[in-house]
Amino acid sequence: MIFATVGTQLPFDRLIRGLDKWAAANNSVEVYAQIGRGQYEPQHIAWIRDMTPQDFRRRVSECSTVVAHAGMGSIISGLELGKRVIVMPRLASLGEHRNEHQLATVARLEHLNGFEVAHDSGALAEALDRQDVNIEVAAPLAADPALIGAVRSFSGLVSA
Repeated sequence: MIFATVGTQLPFDRLIRGLDKWAAANNSVEVYAQIGRGQYEPQHIAWIRDMTPQDFRRRVSECSTVVAHAGMGSIISGLELGKRVIVMPRLASLGEHRNEHQLATVARLEHLNGFEVAHDSGALAEALDRQDVNIEVAAPLAADPALIGAVRSFSGLVSA
């Protein structure tokens, strides 16, 4: 199962549109998305606008791949649980964010095993098409529990 999330702060229709288009051509793959307050409503994937932190954690735990904006809460949650993470950074140049900090985020993390960056819907489709490829995912993240707790608190995530 693929779980997609756009976070809680801003809509991200470009990511959801691209994922929905891919799902239309790959209807045998289960896809579930948290779409936030975007205007686009997917036609080919199951979706919800908002979810509790507990449901978010459960979805990440159950999926094989996390597709997300380049928010640290989503990235850390996926990598911590040993999931393949595909991110599409929001672009301020397209009015998706206030600045281009998500580009800096992915530039610092793109070397990690199991972490992929898709800058547009074509690259997202290519990454998703590799779904059945044996991709070596980085070992689940290990960090000081106080640090993980602080990040979760800051990003609104809670432990399962």
